[in-house]
Parts: sequence; C-alpha cells; structure tokens
Amino acid sequence: MRVLVVYAHPVEESFVSALHQCTVKALRDAGHEVDDCDLYREGFSPVLTPDERRAYHDVTANRAIAPEHVERLRRCEGLVLVFPTWWYGMPAILKGWFDRVWAAGVAFTLPEGGGAIRPALHNIRKFAVVTTYGSPWWLMKLVLRDPVRAVLIGGLRRLCARDCRWVFLALSNIDGATPARCARFLARVERTIARFMGPA
Repeated sequence: MRVLVVYAHPVEESFVSALHQCTVKALRDAGHEVDDCDLYREGFSPVLTPDERRAYHDVTANRAIAPEHVERLRRCEGLVLVFPTWWYGMPAILKGWFDRVWAAGVAFTLPEGGGAIRPALHNIRKFAVVTTYGSPWWLMKLVLRDPVRAVLIGGLRRLCARDCRWVFLALSNIDGATPARCARFLARVERTIARFMGPA
C-alpha cells in the first residue's frame, strides 16, 4: 500500500517526533511504500493568500497552489497524520495544509448552484491519526467533545473512499505523562498502525 505520512511538529526531540519515527518504521517494516512528508522540514507554507482564496472555486488554480502536495495526496492509498493537539486544534501548518491542498477539485467537488460537497479522494482507503493532548481525557471528551477528532474523522475522512476505514490514537495529558506511559503509547501506536494498514 502507498501510505502518505504527514507529520507536523517543529522540534526534533519532541515526543511527537518519536511517534512519527515509530509510525514510519512500523509501516516500512510491514513492507508499505511510505511517502514521509515532514511539513516543517519541507518548509511548507500554510498561508492561504488573498489570490488563492479568490480563485478557490477554480479547479485549475487550486491544483497549481501546491502541485507536489496535491500529487502526493491523490497518489496515496493510506493517510496517516502525526501531530500534537495545541489549544484544542491542529498546528497551524497542518491546518494550512488542509486549507491549501484539500481544495475544490482536489479533495472534493462543488455541485453547480451549491449544495453538499462531493468526495473526490476515492484513492484513500485507510485514514489514521496519531496525536497528543495537553488536556486530560475528560476535558477533551466530555467538555469539548473532542473537536480535532470531530473535524478529521467526522469531516475530512468523509472526503475519502466510501468505505474508508479509520483509527484515531491519542495520548491525553502529555505534560504529566510518565516515561513508562509514553513508552506504552509508543508501543501501542507501532502495533496498531502496522495491524491497521495490514501487510503490504
């Protein structure tokens, strides 16, 4: 399977970096073809410019904004997002990747006259998320209703194949997590991602 791993964290020695490394290793060890996209290292610009927004409904213009990223997205069969949850949302660089790459004519089509958008990423059959929360689980789940999960799994995943399978792995209260708890989560991510994507 061709798997696109999109990683968003600026610090190499972070725990999320370790999650990224173990995710890529698990996929490669299972024999998958991995396209490892480190948004910070690649210098991806997350800013949607005024001209880009004005041309948002122009399919040709949208595909020209970040053509390499569009091609990588449309080529993959599995997508894995690895990032920290900051202030109950995605890092700006990842949000900008969605704004600029998952555009009309790439990730979805807009029917003439308006109405519900139609999925266009039929190539993506598996969708995985690996993230961390600074907040405790009860705040994210019970009070805030898990906004990141709602956006990614409830919203953006629906732009993928009709039968797209998904998995969402999150470590809560990362600031208070012991080394042993972090190690257990790393092992869980490695085990789950390999099993989820299956053998190549």
